[in-house]
Amino acid sequence: MDLSALLSCILHWVVMYLTITQVSCEKTHKPGRGRGSMWWGIAKVGEPNNISPISSGIMYVDPAIHTTLRRKQRRLVRDNPGVLGALVKGANLAISECQHQFRNRRWNCSTRNFLRGKNLFGKIVDRGCRETGFIYAITSAAVTHSIARACSEGSIESCTCDYSHQTRSPQANAQAGSVAGVRDWEWGGCSDNIGFGFKFSREFVDTGERGRNLREKMNLHNNEAGRAHVQAEMRQECKCHGMSGSCTVKTCWMRLANFRVIGDNLKDRFDGASRVMMSNSVRASGSANAVGGANISPNAVGVSPNALSPNAASPNAYDEERMLNDEHVVKHHPNMPSPNSLPNQSGVSRNSVRGRQGRQGRKNNRYSFVLKPHNPDHKPPGTKDIVYLEPSPSFCEKNLRLGIQGTHGRQCNDTSIGVDGCDLMCCGRGYRTQEVVVVERCACTFHWCCEVKCKLCRTKKTIHTCL
Repeated sequence: MDLSALLSCILHWVVMYLTITQVSCEKTHKPGRGRGSMWWGIAKVGEPNNISPISSGIMYVDPAIHTTLRRKQRRLVRDNPGVLGALVKGANLAISECQHQFRNRRWNCSTRNFLRGKNLFGKIVDRGCRETGFIYAITSAAVTHSIARACSEGSIESCTCDYSHQTRSPQANAQAGSVAGVRDWEWGGCSDNIGFGFKFSREFVDTGERGRNLREKMNLHNNEAGRAHVQAEMRQECKCHGMSGSCTVKTCWMRLANFRVIGDNLKDRFDGASRVMMSNSVRASGSANAVGGANISPNAVGVSPNALSPNAASPNAYDEERMLNDEHVVKHHPNMPSPNSLPNQSGVSRNSVRGRQGRQGRKNNRYSFVLKPHNPDHKPPGTKDIVYLEPSPSFCEKNLRLGIQGTHGRQCNDTSIGVDGCDLMCCGRGYRTQEVVVVERCACTFHWCCEVKCKLCRTKKTIHTCL
């Protein structure tokens, strides 16, 4: 038996064992939680080598990665080389942003050491509270953001920059006093591929969330809300061209916002989250005004009458209520994926998520639901709102059953009346005040070339710690 056959045999048994382990974990998932959250553990695996070839036709997946992903997610990783690094980056981006946004709250988005079969954020996700809603929204948004950026950076083989706007008709300068028909800017550069990022996030993040119960519908809604905020914050950036620095012509492209902006927006939605319950009505799908529908207005920004992308979601996936504003005004985003994407050698169109595309209509039905507010006097949640099902615990005392660390020993601000103040942070238990000496670098100066020299300064600081 040659080496290649031996490796193939060993890999076969390893994959069978890991698959059986993964199926066993999937079958024993808790009914109160959605099924698609185990992939968060990929953030603790470390920077992977993606999928390493052993020999011709044989691919090796790191077992630590293998056990965090569901079967469909593993297939998406295999079919889209380079995507795994972007997923790991997105998961870590979500964790760091969540911890930044909640650094001064009782619940500070703490994560646990990753263990096989355990949830990264702890047992709090078993509860359908608003903290869980934020976790789902921020992780979905981070994957969308990371994948879209990785496409423009050339890190993923199955997608490229979004060049769809370069096929549009010339933009006339509509400013007063300008010559009619003369352009003052034109499309160019490399736009972040939000179309591919949005579609891939749906395929990957929503795996296992079938929408069969209220909790899974909550997860799907919050996942969509996270993606909606990323897409809504796309901005046009331009670069000037001309003699002696003049701006005779500008080249423009679409760029993702800094993820901090998206985190700030989602934190605002968390503060105003909506408690919901199921409605008896079903959201209409495939409306005439839906993105990807047949009757897109030719006057919509950046839309060509016949443009439908291979990586745009199907007509049923985007409907009027799923668009990116709470007033339900349909705005087709100018950075739609290109219908003229270059094909690759395998015959699969680039900028389309590679994988099995069967039963697409049935899968999109999971987004066709309406959540109504728990309080009938409140307005229904919008597409960018975070929703939840039950009140949050107090997070004051340690609760191992829920994975709550409590606020004992947390630092607080004795002059604040907000959530970071000692009265609220310490839950009325009181706090301890002490002075500490802190050594910090100060009076830094730059010396040519190239060194920065600093002094060490000792300062006294007063810190307050919850009892």
